[in-house]
Amino acid sequence: MDYTPYINLLKSKLDDYRFNHSLCVAKESYRLAEKYSYDTTKAYLAGLLHDITKNESREFHLNYIKEFDIILTDIELASDSLLHAISGSLFVKHELKIEDEDIISAIRYHTTAKGGMSLLEKIVYVADFTSSDRSYPDIDKMRDEASKSLENAIVYAVSYTVNRLIGKNCPVHPDAIAAYNDAIMTLNKSEEIS
Repeated sequence: MDYTPYINLLKSKLDDYRFNHSLCVAKESYRLAEKYSYDTTKAYLAGLLHDITKNESREFHLNYIKEFDIILTDIELASDSLLHAISGSLFVKHELKIEDEDIISAIRYHTTAKGGMSLLEKIVYVADFTSSDRSYPDIDKMRDEASKSLENAIVYAVSYTVNRLIGKNCPVHPDAIAAYNDAIMTLNKSEEIS
């Protein structure tokens, strides 16, 4: 697949930091897809496009989302960082004409995660945390968890995010709690089997 048109579009829409991050997440999505036996082409594309509307204004996000009659929750309205995932998934579907629902959904839930995630949704969510440009204090631990299983990584990532949000007195999206619960239950079931 030729990713050049998408890369050129990202270069025109994103600042240098976000453009580099998008390339790094695409590479990490590819790597995780290989590790966990998923289609590397789809994983790379979803990782590449996950932040396509990240540098847009709050006004853009709200107006664009409204065009598609999507009603945002109070938590989504209270957090600008959640809006780009929603507008980005809509942009990819309606402007770029990408019809693959798994790619669209991976972009939609790369920030909050959700319960019952597909393998691609898990890959992009984890790749966004573990890409080579990331340097937060627990990055080595997060990468170690991702090498064990995507569920381990999701539990660690959601815990990290929730603790950070609570520390700032910010609301926690219910999708993040559902993702945590789902990953914990999957890990507990696999421990019962072994």
